[in-house]
Amino acid sequence: MRTRRRPVPAGQAIARVLTLALLALSCPAWAQLPPLMLAGRYHADVDPAGYWVSEKLDGVRALWNGQQLLFRSGNPVAAPAWFVAGLPPEPLDGELWVGRGRFEQLVGAVRTQEPDDAAWRQVKYMVFDLPAHGGTFTERIDAMARIVSGAGRPWLQRVAQRRVADREALQREFERVVRAGGEGLMLHRADALRVAGRTDAILKYVPWLDDEARVIAHVQGKGKYTGMLGALLVEAPDGRRFRIGTGFTDAQRREPPPPGTLVTYRYRELTGKGLPRFPSFLRIRDLP
Repeated sequence: MRTRRRPVPAGQAIARVLTLALLALSCPAWAQLPPLMLAGRYHADVDPAGYWVSEKLDGVRALWNGQQLLFRSGNPVAAPAWFVAGLPPEPLDGELWVGRGRFEQLVGAVRTQEPDDAAWRQVKYMVFDLPAHGGTFTERIDAMARIVSGAGRPWLQRVAQRRVADREALQREFERVVRAGGEGLMLHRADALRVAGRTDAILKYVPWLDDEARVIAHVQGKGKYTGMLGALLVEAPDGRRFRIGTGFTDAQRREPPPPGTLVTYRYRELTGKGLPRFPSFLRIRDLP
């Protein structure tokens, strides 16, 4: 099902600009963050023959600005010195990743301020784009191959990209990845230049609808959840507010994502009022 995004009201747009300015002042690393490219959603009208296709990794997005490894939030990743030593001077965009179905293990490794060396030995930095490269995605793939190979670090790898002939071939690849425990696919348009913000030049193809929202407050639980989280009150980028009350482990209900955290949620469809139907918490999208 294809959903439309509602335009952001002018007042909210101004508020967002002011928020970004405050972030830049309060977090110097954020100001040096390479511009983010955010994926749209694949739909049946798209001809995949014009795209490069890769597996969607269940990792934590991380950007290398040439000097420092940063979370999507702009805060630094407390990676061991050996992990960042020898990374190239070119900015990189990618995912910290351990393997399929091991997201919680990854988060346990990367969110600590004192890095656990043994845990980080399991982490790979999977590069899928070059923020400062001015060429098409096909040209950026070639450049990524040279850069990753030249760095000579086994934990620095390039996300594998392939072409498919048609929608039937894409569907077979999608089903293969999902059966193997993967989250789905990413499609990068071969001739597209890198642009900041939400774009159809990169599309995600997953077996559910998902989106992101910012935590506004915690709603206290009742019954068996007394004293724990009952639901998250969240706000979507266009200002819609709603609650996410399912998908949490007991540990997450005891220590829920704090206000300000960006989270990913799954849902079935949008209601007539444009709110997600049956939203379920998936994961924290950015880390402190």
